[in-house]
Amino acid sequence: MSQAKSCVDIRRPEWLEQMECVLETLNEGVLIADDSARVLFINGVFEEMTGFARDEVVGKDMGQAYCCPEDFAAIEGLRQKALRAGRIRHELALLTKNGQRLPVVVSARTVGEGDGRQFAIVTVTDISEQKRAQEDLWAANVRLETRQREIERDLDLAARVQQSLAPQSLAWGGLRVETFYRPVLAIGGDFGLVSPFDERHLNLMVCDVSGHGVSSALIANRIYSETISQLHRAVPLDEVLRRLNRFVMQNLASPVFLFTLAAARIDRKGRHMVFAGAGHPPAMVVQPGEEPRLVDSRSMALGAVSDAVDEEATVELDLQRGDRVVLYTDGITDVPDSHGERLGIDGLREFVRQSALVPFSEMQRHLLDRVATWHAGPPIDDVSLVLVDVG
Repeated sequence: MSQAKSCVDIRRPEWLEQMECVLETLNEGVLIADDSARVLFINGVFEEMTGFARDEVVGKDMGQAYCCPEDFAAIEGLRQKALRAGRIRHELALLTKNGQRLPVVVSARTVGEGDGRQFAIVTVTDISEQKRAQEDLWAANVRLETRQREIERDLDLAARVQQSLAPQSLAWGGLRVETFYRPVLAIGGDFGLVSPFDERHLNLMVCDVSGHGVSSALIANRIYSETISQLHRAVPLDEVLRRLNRFVMQNLASPVFLFTLAAARIDRKGRHMVFAGAGHPPAMVVQPGEEPRLVDSRSMALGAVSDAVDEEATVELDLQRGDRVVLYTDGITDVPDSHGERLGIDGLREFVRQSALVPFSEMQRHLLDRVATWHAGPPIDDVSLVLVDVG
């Protein structure tokens, strides 16, 4: 299978004559040139890739035949590098007969003969499909990055909105209230509430929606709105729990989430408290220097079963001057130490006892510092904390 020769005298090496049949069977394009960069041979695959018939290029300078003028200097540099190093591998674009640029990977190796002549054996792999895939991937990444920035802006706004709903510290009647809220992600499923509903009583609540992130935050905000609506109507706390449970099961029911809460209603003088809990860790009432009293939830977690609220869902307690009431979510009690042991109710109870010895204005920071000292690692859950000082 002898290829046509141009009018220029081209001496083909003997091994090329013997290898032509083999080179025609390869799945990659093959070009062989002499040390003057003149094309001696191209196989059929190379013809198909470039659109040039072998009769059009054999005897011509391979750079001038297959390269755009602006690429010629770079191609010549690669050829010189191949002559010096003996081999190269490079990605470039070949000029096709129809004027398009075909992305390829070129592997070239030089071989010499006894008379000092050198020949370049060049294999060419078409990577246009890979390039198109890379371009599609790049475009997809640009779209994803744009969408990610939009999501981050939305989350930032959602976090500010949710933070605006966090309870604020206040002094009301004979009561002082300190609050703390920290989501484990930008937004979370906890919320707290400090809300007078008339001139005589103050409502307090912490709520914990299962899960984290956007879905939990949306559900928490919806429950928050419904809770505010019920409390402003002066609905008794046990009935608040029943209505919340019914509302969630009718409007937001899902097998993958439920929520717990602890609510308290304290009179303006701070002498009487009504407490209602649903599947929530016990509230604590502590007098400085004494062991904290636990006030347990009587109802189950809400949002899963219709009869979750106990018939006697509330507990009534008498308070005295100096008492401190602690409501919290399990983002505090579930924190593990370096051995994986959870702080738990008993551990928090001891920290509350110790923290009740400091002035009330310092109690929140003292308590959170003790929890942080216990905890090994980054936050794992949302945290809400409400502290009340009875004056």
